[in-house]
Amino acid sequence: MPTLLLRDAKILVTQDETRRRIPDGGLFVRNGVIEQVGPTSELPETADRILDGRDMVVLPGLVNTHHHLYQTLTRALPATQDATLFAWLQALYPVWGELTDEAIYVSALIGLAELLLSGCTTTTDHLYLFPNDSTLDAEVRAATELGIRFHPTRGSMSLGQSRGGLPPDRVVQDEETILSDCERVIHRYHHPERYAMLRVGLAPCSPFSVTPTLMRRSAELARRHVGVTLHTHVAETLDEEQFCIEKFGCRPIAYMEDLGWVGPDVWYAHVVHANGAEIRRLAETGTGVAHCPTSNMRLGSGIAPVQAMRAQGVRVGLAVDGSASNDSSHLLAEARQALLLQRVLGGAHAISVAETLDLATLGGAAVLGRDDIGALVPGQAADFIALDLNQLGYAGAAVHDPVGALLLCAPASVAWSVINGRIVVEGGQIPGLDMPALIARHNAIARQMAGGN
Repeated sequence: MPTLLLRDAKILVTQDETRRRIPDGGLFVRNGVIEQVGPTSELPETADRILDGRDMVVLPGLVNTHHHLYQTLTRALPATQDATLFAWLQALYPVWGELTDEAIYVSALIGLAELLLSGCTTTTDHLYLFPNDSTLDAEVRAATELGIRFHPTRGSMSLGQSRGGLPPDRVVQDEETILSDCERVIHRYHHPERYAMLRVGLAPCSPFSVTPTLMRRSAELARRHVGVTLHTHVAETLDEEQFCIEKFGCRPIAYMEDLGWVGPDVWYAHVVHANGAEIRRLAETGTGVAHCPTSNMRLGSGIAPVQAMRAQGVRVGLAVDGSASNDSSHLLAEARQALLLQRVLGGAHAISVAETLDLATLGGAAVLGRDDIGALVPGQAADFIALDLNQLGYAGAAVHDPVGALLLCAPASVAWSVINGRIVVEGGQIPGLDMPALIARHNAIARQMAGGN
């Protein structure tokens, strides 16, 4: 069985129950699983591969709980730069209607590469429209090639404008087509076992783009399979809240509960607009939340009550959201934004560096229903990252608090990323990925989709 040893780290952050920080720390991996963690002097001296952690901070890999990878193709479109959510969507639906399977694959490679370099080792994705020959399979292929731990969700839209929904009819699908493909991808890609690299979820897009029938049938289908989770957008904007009140006679979270969309197998993206009673229901039902601070700021949606939710026991993870409402897939940068935004809401003591790191690691793992990632302890998957403190942005900070520097200073890229015991970022590069050629092809597709402008 292959072994891997990381030794001599400046600080190794375990994220175990005591949140240990181990000076001159390291870890020993066998067959993709952590076998030992501790000071370098207490670890084996040899392994099949040895990583030098000098001047590095080593952390558990970060977990991203919400994304739309295809949106890397529509970043910074002029018509969307100053739009709120509904106007933003209406401007983008026609462009997204030009997606192809190649576009899904190439955009996934771009977004996943960004995530890897930013410290993310596990990510979900929410792909909810399938025009032309687009498939979920394309982004699964991209994730498999890059070696990231992946939770793709087969999204859907069935409620077009002719039936009172927001999206144009040409980008929605009929419900039987949707459910048939959901069944297909579950059988082909879902692996519920411990340490699995691929797990599938079902994700009707939002209250204003799917029918109640599809929501209920999707939940029934998911719950017939072990470990298949449920995901959707909920309580993101006041427009959505007003839509739900007018169409369903209740607020978004109450609507979700009426549909049976609560429980430990469910997590929502955003939850910006939730009152105290709704937060209590999320906690009581075990329903999780993906916090998307940059997207919420970019679209002017508001500030999610993250600390109020965490205080009640709600599972909350961190997310970059789609790259057309964030325009970046840098998860360490997102952690910094989360810290700063909660302080805007609640003051300088509202959230600490350590609590923010919890959101980005253990919180995300809990949201995705995983107990095998998020911490560096024996028996956990060998998913970890290392950041070099000898960078300009860390000068002056790393000597005081190397861990604090990662979140308080300008976000950096990782030097190393290891997933399932395999090195996927080495020396700040993704081995084997021709980045210039990938960017050139991505830009060509983006230009074509937008009409050559």
